[in-house]
Amino acid sequence: MLAEFLKDYLAIAIFLFISLGLSILFIIINFTFSPKKPDPEKLSTYECGFEPFEDSRMEFDVRFYLVAILFIIFDLEIAFLFPWAISLGSIGLFGFLSMMIFLFILTVGFVYEWKKGALDWE
Repeated sequence: MLAEFLKDYLAIAIFLFISLGLSILFIIINFTFSPKKPDPEKLSTYECGFEPFEDSRMEFDVRFYLVAILFIIFDLEIAFLFPWAISLGSIGLFGFLSMMIFLFILTVGFVYEWKKGALDWE
């Protein structure tokens, strides 16, 4: 029983060891041969699209968060579309209509955000 179990998963274990070994090898090669001459621009602090002035607790525009949240929302839409597209043949008309309702609600939200000017960058 144990030998059969190990035989079934031997290819996966070999793949994991090879991928882990290649990953470590690539990191070592990159660290060894990369240039090590940082300039002041590379070492400067970057935070939310502008240079830091004085205090790290200063106020900044909320549009950075809004754009990030909108990106996550529409990225999740795509994550829901892939499994739906694969199983569309088996879920039938009910699955198709429920996804169309989901996309309609998402489109209404997108149009609302567009009309409110949340996507305008000044």
